[in-house]
Amino acid sequence: MADVRESNPMLLVLSGTFVVLVGLDLIGDYSDGGTGTHLIMEGLLLTMSGVVFGRGIMQLAQARQKIEFLKSDVEKLNEEKEQWKGETHQLLAGLSVKIENQFVYWQLTPAETEVGFLLLKGFSLKEIADIRTTKLKTVQQQSQAIYQKTGLASRSELAAFFLEDLLPPAT
Repeated sequence: MADVRESNPMLLVLSGTFVVLVGLDLIGDYSDGGTGTHLIMEGLLLTMSGVVFGRGIMQLAQARQKIEFLKSDVEKLNEEKEQWKGETHQLLAGLSVKIENQFVYWQLTPAETEVGFLLLKGFSLKEIADIRTTKLKTVQQQSQAIYQKTGLASRSELAAFFLEDLLPPAT
């Protein structure tokens, strides 16, 4: 079964064509002196088909208005999304600086700092070793050095250290 949206344009074309043909026939019959009953029947037919055609035109106009309204909404949402992305980017950049400053305060080496960021991003120790092209044992030692220098016991405590102030307090 055809979608209603696909059949409306065809119905509009057919009803418009029908209006024109019935109108021409009515004019021709009137000119030829057609009977009153016949002219009244064709007039009613012309009126009904004209109403169908008129409603189709109105629906088409309403659909176009709705499309324009939706386009406007999409544009506004895209603008809001870009604004939000910009604000979020600034906040995350600020958070990265704060984390890096804390790593400096803890006196982490550059390698430990890189491992610390990757731990916070949620990578496994093996994934960190692959990313940094180092041995797993090296990454394990660096992560242990991070926990020792920070006084934190685990990756979750490291993450919680930075996230605690960002999240609403527990009720």
